[in-house]
Amino acid sequence: MMPKESLDDAVAALRSAREICTAKQVDAAIDRLAEELTDVVRQENPTILAVMHGGAFTATQLCRRLNFPYQFDFVHVTRYGGRLTGGELQWPVPPSPDLAGRTVVVVDDILDRGLTLADLHERLRQIGVAAIYSAVLVSKTIDDRTSRPQVDFVGLDVEDVYVFGCGMDYKGYWRGLPSLFAVAP
Repeated sequence: MMPKESLDDAVAALRSAREICTAKQVDAAIDRLAEELTDVVRQENPTILAVMHGGAFTATQLCRRLNFPYQFDFVHVTRYGGRLTGGELQWPVPPSPDLAGRTVVVVDDILDRGLTLADLHERLRQIGVAAIYSAVLVSKTIDDRTSRPQVDFVGLDVEDVYVFGCGMDYKGYWRGLPSLFAVAP
């Protein structure tokens, strides 16, 4: 159980946050992602691979809009663990060897520095997947993009700030908000 101070901090964070994308903008971005993804993989018998926890929100919204057959799977990898800064990658649920030979669409909530996505792509290549596509709801605009992996489908571009809502959390809270918020400086 989280201490009351954590709950109070989460409430204060939302009160002081700035909405940077409305629910309507987020829905429109997911609609567009679904259309773009459909055009590319509808004939590929893909597996939609949600990156837990945050990517599950995006993947669920995206899958509701797909009108072709696909299978669904997930990985659980974390770098934040309730903190506002990332640490070492932890893999509670790595990619399944059953993905070998499959077209995989990795769906995550955000592309920040790309460390998680790069490691996931490498693990998928080691398994022997046939093709990897990546879709993120949010891509941060950062100065150094040279080390970031290629993302095939991006819903929204945002500035380089800590964001929450739409699957992304503030210390474990607010993932289910339909809008996207930036933590106050």
